[in-house]
Amino acid sequence: MRILLVLAVLVLINFIASKWFFRLDFTADQRYTLSDATKDILADLDDPVTVDAYFSEDMPTQIDKAKQDFEELLVEYKNRSGGNIEYQFINPNVSQEKEREVQQEGIMPISVQARERDQITQKRAYLGAVLKYGDNKEVIPVIQPGAAMEYSLSSSIKKIAISDKPKIGLVQGHGEPGLEELQQAKELMDILYVTEPADLNDAELATKYQSLIIVAPKDSFSVAELNNLENYWNQGRGVVIALNRVDVQLQQASAVGNTTGLEGWLAQKGVLIDENLVLDAKCGNITVQQNMGIFSIPRPVKFPYLPQIQNFAEHPITNGLEDVSFIFASTVAFAKQSDAQQFTSLVRSSGSATIEGPPFAFDIDRQWTQRDFPQRNLTMGGLLEDLSDESTPKRMVIFGDGDFVVNGSGQQAQGQKQDNLSLFVNAVDYVSGETGLNELRTKTVMSRPIEKELTDGKRQMIKMLNFALPIGLIVLYGILRYSNNRRKRRKWMDENYA
Repeated sequence: MRILLVLAVLVLINFIASKWFFRLDFTADQRYTLSDATKDILADLDDPVTVDAYFSEDMPTQIDKAKQDFEELLVEYKNRSGGNIEYQFINPNVSQEKEREVQQEGIMPISVQARERDQITQKRAYLGAVLKYGDNKEVIPVIQPGAAMEYSLSSSIKKIAISDKPKIGLVQGHGEPGLEELQQAKELMDILYVTEPADLNDAELATKYQSLIIVAPKDSFSVAELNNLENYWNQGRGVVIALNRVDVQLQQASAVGNTTGLEGWLAQKGVLIDENLVLDAKCGNITVQQNMGIFSIPRPVKFPYLPQIQNFAEHPITNGLEDVSFIFASTVAFAKQSDAQQFTSLVRSSGSATIEGPPFAFDIDRQWTQRDFPQRNLTMGGLLEDLSDESTPKRMVIFGDGDFVVNGSGQQAQGQKQDNLSLFVNAVDYVSGETGLNELRTKTVMSRPIEKELTDGKRQMIKMLNFALPIGLIVLYGILRYSNNRRKRRKWMDENYA
C-alpha cells in the first residue's frame, strides 16, 4: 500500500511538472530565467516554429554542456509557447553526406580539441540551428553558451515571425557613412526593421519611416532639410543623432570644429553639443611605435580622448550595459525650453574627467596625473522627450560621438564592441516604440569588477590579499589543528588508568 502511495505521488509530481515548468536560477546573468521579452515573443506566435538543432555527439565537455543547455532552453520555450515550438536534435557527423547537407544550410563546423587515449586530437564539431516559420527561415551558425543563447534564439524567432517590418531611415547626403559601413548595427536592426538610406527631401518621410538615424554627418544641412526634419519630429517620429562636433585628424595631430547646421537645430530644442572634447582618466589605449635601437616596437599608451564609459543611467536604453568606448566625444548639455520637455543623461564620464576646447593639441607622450581630471559625470549622450502632445510623444536620442558604431569599409573596417552596438540599437528601439529586445541584448554578464575605478594602492592591496589570504588561512588552520592535537595528547597523558 505504501509503495502504491509513493508511486501515485511521483506520478502527480510529474504531471504537475509537465504543466507548470519552473526552475530556480541563482546565476548572476539569470541565464536560466526567460526574460519578459522572450515570453512576449513566444506569446505572439500564431503558428509553430520548427527548430532543427545540429549538434555533434561524443564531443568534449563544453560542447555537450552547450547541447544540454540548448535542449533545456527549447523545453522551456515549448512550454511557454503553448506547444508552438517544435524541435529535433540531429548529429551531422553520422556521414559526409549529412555534413554537406548541414553546411548547405549555412552551418559550418568548428575545430575543437579533445583528449583521447592520452593524446590531443582535433574534432569537427557542429553546434548550430535552423529555424523555420512558414516560408521564412533563419540560421544560427554557432550557438553561443550562456545568456547569449537566449538572445540568439529569441531574436531569430522574432526575425522570422514578423510579417511586416517597419522601416528605419539612415539619412544620407551629408558625408555620412552608408549602411555598408554600419554592418554590425544593421545586422541587429534587421531583426525588427527594414533599414534603408533616407533623403530628408523625401516628401513621404513621415509616412515611410518609423524613425530616422543620422550618424556622423560632415557636410551642411540645407534649410529645407532642417525644416523637413522639424516636421518629421513634430509628427511624433523618433530620431537618433550621433554627431561629431570636432573633426580629428590624429595622424596630423590636428582637429577643427565641425559645423553642419544640425547643432543649431538641436540648440533650438535646448540640446547643446559643444565644440569640445571630453578627456577621461578611464580611457582606452592607442598603439605607438617606440624605437629600440634598430627595432620599432608597438607600445600601448593610455589616451584620455578615448573615454571608456561605465557610468550609465537607469533606463531601458542603457540597462545592462557595462563598458562603452567613445572616440573623441563632445559634451551634451540641456537647457530646458518648456515644462513639457524632459532630458535624461544616458552616458556619462567617470569621476575623473575634463573638457578641452579649441585650439586642440594632442601630445601622445604626455604623462597624465589625477590633477588633470578635475571634473566628473560629464554627459556625452542623452534622451530628449517632449510630451507637449500626449497623443504623439516626441523622442530623440543624441550622442556627442558619431563614430562609436561605425565599422568603416574595405581594409579600414574594424569591429565595434557589443555594448557600443547595444547602446545604439537600444536607442533606435526606444525612439521607435519597440523595446522588446533591449533586455535580451544586454543580458549577458561580461564582468563584475569590485569597483569601477580603483586606485593603484587599492589594486595592489587586492592583489596582495588574493595571494596572501589563502596561504594565511591554510597556515592558521595548521596552527589550530596542531594546537588541538597537542591538547588532546596532553589530556590523554594526564589520564589516570591505574
